[in-house]
Amino acid sequence: MKTPYENSPILLIEDNPVDVDLTLRAFNKQHVTNNIIVARDGAQAVAQIKKWDKGSKIPIVILLDLKLPKIDGLEVLRVFKTHPKYKTIPVVVLTSSSNDKDIENAYELGVNSYIVKPVNFDKFMEVAAQIKLYWMALNNSKLS
Repeated sequence: MKTPYENSPILLIEDNPVDVDLTLRAFNKQHVTNNIIVARDGAQAVAQIKKWDKGSKIPIVILLDLKLPKIDGLEVLRVFKTHPKYKTIPVVVLTSSSNDKDIENAYELGVNSYIVKPVNFDKFMEVAAQIKLYWMALNNSKLS
């Protein structure tokens, strides 16, 4: 089933190469055809705004790790969720932190969903399937 968002990229903000590979493999096995843009630190993530301003495609969803070099994930979330033009892009925190304070801070900053990364690949496949189903098929999103 084609969706109107199949040509929209997914922005993956993750510094751990193993987790990047795991995410890409899981999406591939789920037949996610969207281009995956990888930002490997918070500064690269925030730099995407200038690219969007210059005409790059806006992502359908942003997958955000919290433990990032240069600019931490909560600050990246704050930048995205306070931006007048891009604050409506759904952001899913996908992190190893189950710290209550991190979860609370993320929701206070406007995260759309908070998922603790599963440690085994089969569980991660379930997460990828849920992301595909909800954020890319069922969710009604406004892209500019």
